[in-house]
Formats: sequence, C-alpha cells, structure tokens
Amino acid sequence: MKQSEYLRYDATALADLIRRGDVSSREVVDAAIERANQTSSILNAICHPQFSEAMSQVAAPDAPFSGVPMLLKDLTQEQAGQPCTFGSRALRNNIPARDSQFVQRAREGGLIFLGRTATPEFGLKAVTESALWGPSRNPWNTGLTPGGSSGGSGAAVAAGIVPLAGANDGGGSIRIPAAYNGLFGLKPSRGRISVGPQAGEAWTGASTDHVVTRTVRDSATMLDVLAGPASGDPFRIHRPEGSWLDLMQQSPGKLRIGVFTSSPYNTEVAPECIAAVEETARVLERLGHHVEYARPEFDGMALARCYLALYFGEVSALMDMAREQFGATDDDFELETRLLGMLGRSMPLPDYVRRRQQWNDFARALGAFFDRFDLYLCPTTGQLPARIGEMETPAHLKLAARLMLTLKAGKLVHKSGQVDQMALESLARTPFTQLANLTGTPAMSVPMHWTRDGLPVGVQFGAAHGGEDRLLQLAAQLEEVNPWFANYERLEGAF
Repeated sequence: MKQSEYLRYDATALADLIRRGDVSSREVVDAAIERANQTSSILNAICHPQFSEAMSQVAAPDAPFSGVPMLLKDLTQEQAGQPCTFGSRALRNNIPARDSQFVQRAREGGLIFLGRTATPEFGLKAVTESALWGPSRNPWNTGLTPGGSSGGSGAAVAAGIVPLAGANDGGGSIRIPAAYNGLFGLKPSRGRISVGPQAGEAWTGASTDHVVTRTVRDSATMLDVLAGPASGDPFRIHRPEGSWLDLMQQSPGKLRIGVFTSSPYNTEVAPECIAAVEETARVLERLGHHVEYARPEFDGMALARCYLALYFGEVSALMDMAREQFGATDDDFELETRLLGMLGRSMPLPDYVRRRQQWNDFARALGAFFDRFDLYLCPTTGQLPARIGEMETPAHLKLAARLMLTLKAGKLVHKSGQVDQMALESLARTPFTQLANLTGTPAMSVPMHWTRDGLPVGVQFGAAHGGEDRLLQLAAQLEEVNPWFANYERLEGAF
C-alpha cells in the first residue's frame, strides 16, 4: 500500500479495505511504520515504538477495526509487558503485568498497536514537553506545541501516522490536542469507559479515556469498542439502544445551544478562538438550530481552586507510589511536579475534601443550564498553541520553587493566597475544558476553523451526562456541511 493511498483513509475505511481483501493488514501496518519513520525525527510523537511487534500481531477477526494500526498513550493505557512511563523518569521501569481495560478492548476491536505516544510528566500540562522524552511538535507548525497531555497522540494522528490514537482527559487532554491539531476529540461521560482494573475512577472521576481521530465516525465506532463497565467498576451508566455509530447517523433535530466566549477565570481569549465560535454559531443557525448567548452560572475562581486541589492530591499520591514501588528519588521528578507534590502533602485534608465536595456546585449549575439548553458552545482553548519552550518555567520562578521545596514551605504557600495565582497561571491558556471534567459530563472539540496562517482552531460543545449521542449527531452534521478531512492533505508532503 502506497503511503499516499494510506493517508487518504480513516480507520473505518482502512478496516473496510482489509475486510474486502483489497489490501492486507500487513501492508497497512507497513505504510503506518513508513510514515512514522518519516516524521519521527521532526515530531517526536512516539516515545516507545513497537514496530516489530506490530508486524507480527494478529488482529481479532471480524472486529470493527480488524488490522488497523493505532498508538496508545503512555499514560494509564497499560499494556502487559510494555513500559508505561507516564512521561516521568520516576516510572521509566514501570512494566505492567496485565492489560488495562482500554487496551484489552482495543485489542478485541481488532486494532494493531504500533507503539506509545509521548505525554508530559503525569499528564500535568497542556504542552507535551517532558524531561524524559523532550518536546513533541505540532505538524501544522513544528515550532508550536501539539498541546497536552495527549500531545503525542494528536501530532501522530494529524500527521497521518495512524488514523486514531489513544488519549485521556482529566482537564482537557483529549480536547486541547484535538483543537491544536485539527482533529475530532470526544471526552465521554464519567463512567462510560472503564479505567480498570488498576483503578476504579481515574483522577477521582475527573479523567476518562478515549481517542483522537480525523473523522467523527471513527470516534463513534471506537466508543462502541471501548464503552461499558467491567467487573468491579464503581457504577454503571445507561447505554443507548443500538450503536453510537448508528446513532451518529441520525439527525439531532433542532437543538437549543447556549454560546459563550468569555473565560470562566476572566483570562484573555484570543480573537481567533472567539471568531471560531462565532463562525460556528452562524453555521448552526443555518442548520436550523436555536442559538443564543448564555453560559452556566458558577464561580470560575472556585472551579480553578478545586481543579488545582485535584492536582495537588493526585500528584502527591502518584509520587509516593513511584517512590514505594520503583525507588524513585526527588531527582527523578521534574521541578514543577515536586512543587505540586509538596503542596498536596501540605494541604489540610478537610480542605481537600471540601474542594472535592464543591464539585457538586458546578454540576448543579450545569444541570440548571441544561434545563434550558441541549448543548453549550464555547472555545476549546483560550489561546492558540504556545511556542515550543514558551511554557518553560522562568529561571527566577524555578529558583523560588527550589527555595520553597528546601524550606518545605507548603503550608505557607496555602495560607499566602499564592495558590490562586498558580491556578490562573496554569489554566489561563486553556480555561474552558475543566468544567466537563469536574462535572463528569461529555464534551467534544470539533475542528471548525483555520486561521489565515493555516493553524486549526477547535470549538467545544458540551452536553449533559450521558449525552454522547447528541454530541456525535451534531458533530456528524457539522462534518457534512464543513468537511475538514481534506485539510490533512496539506500535511502529506510536509515531512
């Protein structure tokens, strides 16, 4: 299979070609490996290639994606016998003994694993620039980040290495790379996809797994492959009758959509991100939907504090696990990670619990919004992609962080009010995605806009819990009237 031919198809079409015998799985995998080798030195998207294993892997027959190559994200998507580093030097010796539910179901779906994609340490940033793997780059402009934390996956899919790649989203990590790389990215509802058996809920329920793709139908079919509870999961949520692929092809009807473009944290929003939303709103009106300016009413600063408290708790626990199980030392963690860990260990437990309980306030506010509207529309990100290295902590702040760590000044930081400033600084570029994580509701980024310089800009839609069907139906409708697949042709000869 010629590479130029391989790049013209999404995962659904490749599976159909293999099923009909027009091409073999081995030929498709060879084309994917050729593309990976062609782009790897530029994009640095794949941190752990498994090319030889991929060529010998036998695909599950008669499965939806039988014989189609994919990449796994190097964060929680554990694969028996293969390293899963979480982007951290502290976990470079982490070799899981068993597959995660995500990997097991992807394998049962017929997918061939080509390797693992880079992520920032512990998935903590909206850029993919870890000390372990170095920076991953955006294929639309290699001087820019592909986002994070699923940045390696986003870059790989946009560049055509694979038609879909594993991703997970605890604060925007599916939707942000989708927006920055011109892809479709759906974050499912809490509980829709099992995170077992290693965990009951990822990031206290804020995070979920799925994929980034070039087409809506690939994401819908992958949801069919991945969705459903596993034995021991904490709860089960209603699954609609029929497949999401079939539901996707039905009309969404006339939807009531509330639109907002201002940041919940009162941070600056780029004109291109606002223009993308306004342009999409006009498309929606032409499609017959009711669109008006409206937003959920909640305390944005409280949301930022609650989200950062989640960081504190999860990071400190993960660092302790790395020390206990792998003998990690302070030098194995990046400076910012160590600072978050200290703040987690010094945060009073009642304060952490109170922040977790406050998630209910945001869920109730969003519920009241969905009493009036079917969906919301807003920017996916507040800014265009940062330059590689732009988000590196300045030298004077690194010095301050080291001083705080030396003095063990975590309690002082909590009392000083500096946490609010940290929250704003860490979330300023991506202020729109955390709401769906803390409320457990589904949301998607749709590549509806490109700037004059040729950069993609995603817009975000959110629905009530369990509303993936409505999101997919609208996405399919938008894809039909504003097809974006042809845009990827511009990247074909770029590497």
